[in-house]
This record gives sequence, C-alpha cells and structure tokens, in this order.
Amino acid sequence: MENTQENSNTTGFAIGVWQDENKATLGNFKGGEVQSLTFYKLNSDGSYEDGTTLEELLRVGIERLKNLNSRFNCRENSIAITKMEEALMWLNARTADRMKRGVEGKHQA
Repeated sequence: MENTQENSNTTGFAIGVWQDENKATLGNFKGGEVQSLTFYKLNSDGSYEDGTTLEELLRVGIERLKNLNSRFNCRENSIAITKMEEALMWLNARTADRMKRGVEGKHQA
C-alpha cells in the first residue's frame, strides 16, 4: 500500500504521507517538523507490530472537536462530532461481530 502522495486539507498544508500499510507521516498545521503515526498491525503468523487503532484516533478526534465546539460552537462541528461518533459505533459493531464469530485477531473475514 505504498502511497507517498501528500494529501492537503483546505488550508493547503500537507496532512499526511503513507509510508506503508500501517505507518504514516503527518504534517503539522503550521509546517515544520512532521509527526509519525503507526497503526497496530496483525501479521499472518499471529505476531503483531504495536501501534494505535483507528478507533483510538476517532476517540481523540471526537474529544478534541467537542472541546473546540465548547468554545467555538457551530453546526458543522456538531455534525462532524456526530459522524465521527457514528463511525466509531460502526467500527465497534464490527469488532463485536468478529468476536462473536471467533475471528477477531485473526486473518479471517
């Protein structure tokens, strides 16, 4: 999944470059140094590479936007919070289903 193409937000700042399927480099809002982001990766042999999850990023994003919305309330922030909460709900539902079927943590659909 090597994708070294930079993406830009509406301000034109670079917001991320994928290094491989579970690692990305994130640009800072005002430029300068970059930050690394590594996602948890389960290998086919059962071992894993430690990192974070998409669910955890959503939780952080939700809390960040709730904080901003408490100071700069607007409809768009509220909708974005709802959509991120919905995304988290669906990811949690997927995990619950995978656990129920006994395939969570395995390379099976």
